[in-house]
Amino acid sequence: MSFFQISSTIKNWEEAAKTVADWKQAGEKIVFTNGCFDLLHFGHLHYLAEARELGSKLVIGLNSSDSVSRLKGPHRPINDENTRAHMLASLKMVDLVVIFTEDTPLDLIHILTPDVLVKGGDWSPEQIIGSDWVLQHGGEVRSLAFMDGYSTTNIEQKIKSS
Repeated sequence: MSFFQISSTIKNWEEAAKTVADWKQAGEKIVFTNGCFDLLHFGHLHYLAEARELGSKLVIGLNSSDSVSRLKGPHRPINDENTRAHMLASLKMVDLVVIFTEDTPLDLIHILTPDVLVKGGDWSPEQIIGSDWVLQHGGEVRSLAFMDGYSTTNIEQKIKSS
């Protein structure tokens, strides 16, 4: 996969909406998840692979650097949004990455209206932002298994204690 192919997987909101609409027109099943994905680890990889298996296209809403800082504190993100977006876009199971600056991906979910909305097992389906919208539009909401011991916070703590 060339760097151009990786970069072309990262789209702005308008491009993402058009791409998702084209995929839906072609009969693709769109899975959406979101997160900071600051330090990519095995838990993320397992989760994204499992999410991708729920449909034919996986779209990731990626928190912007400003959004991560508001949610996680001034010491985060560790990796800037460009690095995080390109790391995700380089993964075989990821079809599209779109950055959002808000604290939640609700507006993005409204624009894309995925067929399946997923988050990790630390979220119950009722807690997942946008679940009511996706369900109202005939989609499904899933909470996938959370892998204990794998988190960016754990990695950060390990680095600090070394």
